[in-house]
Amino acid sequence: MSAPSSSTQETDDFGGSTVSGDQMETFATDTLDKAVNLAPGVSSSNSGGTRNEQLIYVRGFDRWQVPLSIDGVRIYLPADNRLDFGRFLTPDVAAVQIAKGYVSVLDGPGGMGGAINLVSYKPTKELEAEGRTQAEFGTDGTFEGTLNYLRGGSRTENGYVQASGTYRDQRGWMLSESFNPTAVENGGLRDHSDTRDWNVNLKAGYTPNATDEYSINFIKQAGQKGAPYHVTDLSTSRRFWDWPQWDIQNLYWLSNTQVGDSSYVKTKAYYNTFNNTLRSFSDWQQTVQSGSNAFNSYYDDYAFGGNVEAGTEFGRFDTLKAAFSFRRDDHTEWNENFTNSSGTSSGCVQSAVCFTEPKQNTVEDTYSIALENTVHVTPAFDLVQGVSYNWRNLISAEDFTTANGLIYYPLKDSDAVDYQGAAVWRYSETAKVFANFSHRTRFPTLFERFSSRFGGAYSNPGLAPEVATNYQVGWANAFAPKSQVSVTAFYSDVEDMIQSVNITSSITQYQNVGDGYFYGAEASFDYAASDTWTFGGNITWIDREVTNPSDPSFQPSGVPEIKGLVYATWQPYENLKLTPSLEFADDRWTSYTVNKVNYYYTTGAYVLLNFRAEYAINAHFTVAAGARNLLDQDYYLSDGYPEAGRSFYASLKATF
Repeated sequence: MSAPSSSTQETDDFGGSTVSGDQMETFATDTLDKAVNLAPGVSSSNSGGTRNEQLIYVRGFDRWQVPLSIDGVRIYLPADNRLDFGRFLTPDVAAVQIAKGYVSVLDGPGGMGGAINLVSYKPTKELEAEGRTQAEFGTDGTFEGTLNYLRGGSRTENGYVQASGTYRDQRGWMLSESFNPTAVENGGLRDHSDTRDWNVNLKAGYTPNATDEYSINFIKQAGQKGAPYHVTDLSTSRRFWDWPQWDIQNLYWLSNTQVGDSSYVKTKAYYNTFNNTLRSFSDWQQTVQSGSNAFNSYYDDYAFGGNVEAGTEFGRFDTLKAAFSFRRDDHTEWNENFTNSSGTSSGCVQSAVCFTEPKQNTVEDTYSIALENTVHVTPAFDLVQGVSYNWRNLISAEDFTTANGLIYYPLKDSDAVDYQGAAVWRYSETAKVFANFSHRTRFPTLFERFSSRFGGAYSNPGLAPEVATNYQVGWANAFAPKSQVSVTAFYSDVEDMIQSVNITSSITQYQNVGDGYFYGAEASFDYAASDTWTFGGNITWIDREVTNPSDPSFQPSGVPEIKGLVYATWQPYENLKLTPSLEFADDRWTSYTVNKVNYYYTTGAYVLLNFRAEYAINAHFTVAAGARNLLDQDYYLSDGYPEAGRSFYASLKATF
């Protein structure tokens, strides 16, 4: 009998973790925000507010400071990079690689606190196919939605082709039965929690020999989502938003060419698009658009760029690598604004456009030159040094206000130097000790520099990059098949943090104010005790201290001080696996705002009991059923936005 599968976290030479596709399926984490929460040092949360975005924090660093890539190609939203990680579906993801604190300078700019890379599947057999269909239900049996996934491909001696797709249609999710109904939310199926997402992934590769590979890849994902309301907010300034379009498209080329016995060249070229539509309504039923707060907002963005990386070995003692990256981001936005009922344009009726803004365009180029050198002091001991120079060239920056028409902001360029070093000692075939530091920067987004935030903010074209210097030391040992243990301690010193500052009682501005430091430790373990039992889990402790001179009460939100996971997998028969698991976290800071003043308090502690049963009917078909939040806990990760209560799922998987 084979040992049951575990949630083994692969730890790389620099303290990063990898979550496999099998782990994501076992723990039923069908979106990226849920998947990364399986790893130590990583936590997910909800943005709260009207945007309804799922967030990821890596050792306390947020989505602006932790870039996201697919197969090494950066996914970046030029306007504000407000990635909603709940839009990224994981059934078509072979692995999620999470760099924490140390991100190689060869990967390009960003990586201030870490990086996340989604690795897509490739076929391994001459003919192969896999499909899964899943139904989801609320605590009382209410049907919540479906998830469907299909992948097929072929690999031959000289190449491969593959097509895959995922479709998730959610009517919404149910609140805990312990939730107390309010004037805004009556319980049961959470109002406006519906989502619909699909993606298609096509690829073809040429592999002329054992080392070289050339591939062209196409990914299209489209989403639409509701935005649940704050459950107690009855103010007249409430926003009633809906997102009928949240689409990303990515066409990219990847190559890897071996040159002689000791050198290589890798190339990457891509063209990305992002199309987004936001609708703001006048009423909570979302049927009327009339008034100063009613509008349709459109983003039409694209980016193109590439990367060339080359490396060579000088004997057995030194490896030198160099990389050059370029990216152009082109952002276009405009609004359809509806009349104010007390204004002068009295002839507007429902769905009639009162005024369409001219399109506003912003274009920016980003470059990076990087060197990385590895000295092989001994076959088991490496010293790594890296340095990069990154710069941005702002070509145009436009905005629009009704008072001033089109605005052309002053063009301000920016640059930064990143550097890092690491030591790795592999003192046995399975164990290693590592220590490293990484000084990395993060350029501000267009939103932080130029957004007027519906008239509530001043621009700041000279906003400088924020900086983090990350230190970590750790030990890992994969001491047996499906068994491992790792421990890491980390410290981050953050300077010139970009934070919102109150300029007047009604106007804010992003500025480089305050400093901070994050520190903590994380540990993970998995142990295959026998052919039938595997145990494991992980735990993270983190403390964050941030100063904001304009707001002495400021607290960094979204991240619990303690967070962890424990699980057991029992396989009493060859074709049956049972996996109970427990997720837990303590309080995290959140806030609410009154008249531009933030008030902070803690919330979010939870203990979630989950369970999965999996039965292999034969070599090709597997059925599974499970429950999330089995105890139906009512908990909040951000002010006014409760999380899902108990839910169930049942799935059928076919593999050929």
